[in-house]
Amino acid sequence: MSLDEKRTYEEQMFLPKKFDCPTLISFSGGRTSAYMLYRIIEAYSGKLPEDVYVVFANTGKEMPETLDFINECSVRWNVPVRWLELDIHEERPIYRTKEVTYQTAARNGEPFAALIDRKKMLPNPYIRMCTSELKVNVMKRFMQNQGHKEWANVIGLRYDEPRRVAKQRKQNDTGKNKWESLMPLYDYKIMVKDVTDFWKNSDFDLELPDFDGKTLAGNCDLCYLKGKRTLVRLLKERPDLADWWIEQETKVKKHRLEKFGAQGNEHIEMTATFRKGVRYVDLVDITSQEDDQLELLEDDSRSCFCHD
Repeated sequence: MSLDEKRTYEEQMFLPKKFDCPTLISFSGGRTSAYMLYRIIEAYSGKLPEDVYVVFANTGKEMPETLDFINECSVRWNVPVRWLELDIHEERPIYRTKEVTYQTAARNGEPFAALIDRKKMLPNPYIRMCTSELKVNVMKRFMQNQGHKEWANVIGLRYDEPRRVAKQRKQNDTGKNKWESLMPLYDYKIMVKDVTDFWKNSDFDLELPDFDGKTLAGNCDLCYLKGKRTLVRLLKERPDLADWWIEQETKVKKHRLEKFGAQGNEHIEMTATFRKGVRYVDLVDITSQEDDQLELLEDDSRSCFCHD
């Protein structure tokens, strides 16, 4: 018996239970989280309560198609989406959350670049300050600004993403956060096929290619956590996307040279990249290789707070 046959009718339809506390629905702008949002709206008969917030935290490095999709979901489903960005000030509190709109949202990496300028360093797989400052803390301050001390955080992790779900549940168990992460897609055994089938039958969709259930250009366009093979594949289609990432690496390298001098050059070369041994300028050069050689590249992607 297949997994689909084992699931109950309720699980296959995925009509989640209503929330019993203030709730933040983290909308990444991907197909999975949009599917989750649609089903939650259905559970509330088309209108969410005032204390259930649909939130998108914009880094400025999402693809334009992602922003268009979020806006289209909001308009077609008549659900307000709160667009948030990191806002950095000289005076305290330095890190703040500002609310923007689809029309005014940053589209050239401004919040992300401002964070790098403030920290004078780049995020990396071990210090993911982009995740913490551009996403997690931005949404945390938003909920606190609404007057909530505790809340539920609903994220779109599916049944075929057990490791990511386990990680979130482990964080829940620590009790350190002011929120509890809920993953209804996992609870209702929703798989990538369910999501794909839903959008195949929809009269609109995210205008980014789907490769076996993965949107390679989703979230930040050339996120350093995407595998090298994925990044090169994207750059073959859009080499211009590398410009911003190269600019950030160049900027941080210049700052570190000014601070430490040429004697620390080896250390600078290691720390002035988003990922050790991977420079975006080199990735652009690799795109000139033959396709069969590109397939030999390691697809060393890593998971992130940003979900599909």
